[in-house]
Amino acid sequence: MTASSAQIHALNHVQAIRPQLSAWTAKIFELGETAWREYESCAFYVDLLRREGFSVEEGSGGMPTAFCAHWSNGSGPTIGMYGEYDAVPGNCQAATTTRQPRGTLGYEAGGHTDPHSALGMGSLGGLLATKAAMQHFGIKGTLRFTGEPAEKVRGSKPIHAAKGYYDGLDAMFSFHPFYMLPMCNTVRWDTHCGAAYSMIYRFICDQPELWGRSDDAPIPQAHSAVRAPGANDALMTMYMASKALRDSMLTHQGGWSISEAILTAGQATADNLPAGLAEIQYMMRMPTLAMAEQVTSVLDRNAAAAAAMTGCRYERHWVCKSRHGLANHAMADLVWQSLQHVGAPRWDEAAKDVARDIQNNLGLEPMADPFIDEMEKLVSPQEAEAILRRDLPPSQLNSTSDDYTDMTWHAPTARFYIARPALKAPKGYAYPGWVMNALGGIPATIDPTVVTAASVIAHAALRLLEDETMRAVTKREFMDRTGGGIGGTSWTPPLCDYPPPIDFRWPEYVTTARGRDWWIPNFKTA
Repeated sequence: MTASSAQIHALNHVQAIRPQLSAWTAKIFELGETAWREYESCAFYVDLLRREGFSVEEGSGGMPTAFCAHWSNGSGPTIGMYGEYDAVPGNCQAATTTRQPRGTLGYEAGGHTDPHSALGMGSLGGLLATKAAMQHFGIKGTLRFTGEPAEKVRGSKPIHAAKGYYDGLDAMFSFHPFYMLPMCNTVRWDTHCGAAYSMIYRFICDQPELWGRSDDAPIPQAHSAVRAPGANDALMTMYMASKALRDSMLTHQGGWSISEAILTAGQATADNLPAGLAEIQYMMRMPTLAMAEQVTSVLDRNAAAAAAMTGCRYERHWVCKSRHGLANHAMADLVWQSLQHVGAPRWDEAAKDVARDIQNNLGLEPMADPFIDEMEKLVSPQEAEAILRRDLPPSQLNSTSDDYTDMTWHAPTARFYIARPALKAPKGYAYPGWVMNALGGIPATIDPTVVTAASVIAHAALRLLEDETMRAVTKREFMDRTGGGIGGTSWTPPLCDYPPPIDFRWPEYVTTARGRDWWIPNFKTA
């Protein structure tokens, strides 16, 4: 496919801003802020976009660390892109070739695993390159860039979708760094990600005096009297009951999963008093909404039983209800053509030296070619689809989860993957987890992913902006699959019927007399 002058200009622009993209990626990686608490990361994007001439709505959708940015070059199509920037608790790793946390933090602090630091900057690079070409060649249209916090808990996109932030788009580009075959340097075809539900069950023991009430007790609630079990016991009962019933929640197929995390436990009373508050979060990943509803009903029953057994009451608060994804072959084929034109990322000798240093520090023999060969190869969407389907029953239409799926119901969307660095392993050896995290933060190893993604996005976006026929094809498929577009007969509406869950005790950084610390005080680990 021959590139237009605008596409060539955009690709050159990506190369011109490569040093800035590298520095920006490293900045977000170093911040390592986690879900719903990405204050500095969000502010960094907002400030940068405003300096680039975008108008920015801060706190979009009622989420303090979300935003929605626009830039227009006149009446024309509107193209959507987005950034994510949340990290994961318990993964604090410096951008170094040995295992060590960032700065004065401990390993339990936040760190980028996927890494979303590269995801956001790959998308931003594509946005800025598209804008530069539109300005240079007078191409009409609007660019919309949303800041999406809390993806790790599937947070912002269901909320943005329900509040209309994806409406009016002619296309949406969704990029993710990846290394797990076959989703490496390819585009999703039919089998998009599935549904995801997440909720917090809050147990409250606010009337413990009612537990052992007796007319014969001379001193009510004496420390030596019977005491209510309280919120910690409710949480543990819920935890164990749900573990025990997991095999009875759903059939044993479909690649579903249920995970839990304890957010608050007991308020550290440690006295002969019942714990007053405890919270547990559940996250489920399912191919269908019906499966998610089934699990929710079981968890609700478990919570009610646990509360009744322990002298508590309970509340359920939604964190996320995201839809399954909708395919668009025309968009997938468009991005695949751009990916073929740009080519897979390449890792130079400087990157290989970093990889060899990691291998040497782990006591391994450094390899001449330390990166997995597939990182520099393309996989067609159809081939990736065929490999993905090998382990799925024919009736299953969706697999795994990511909340980009909410975008697919509002605009023709392409979901594509660019390889992130991953190392070859000697036979029988598995690298420790910190290695992947470090490779995602060291500029020499992660920059090829960012630059390739930015180039693919800009190339594909300009194709749509310049080619009215291509836009019509992608729009027609979207209308057909939804039965008429937003509100159509085959359209799945947004599921978000809850406020942004921003006020829970989400892990975060705190400033103390000791300086910047994680919410769990720093402790030494081996």
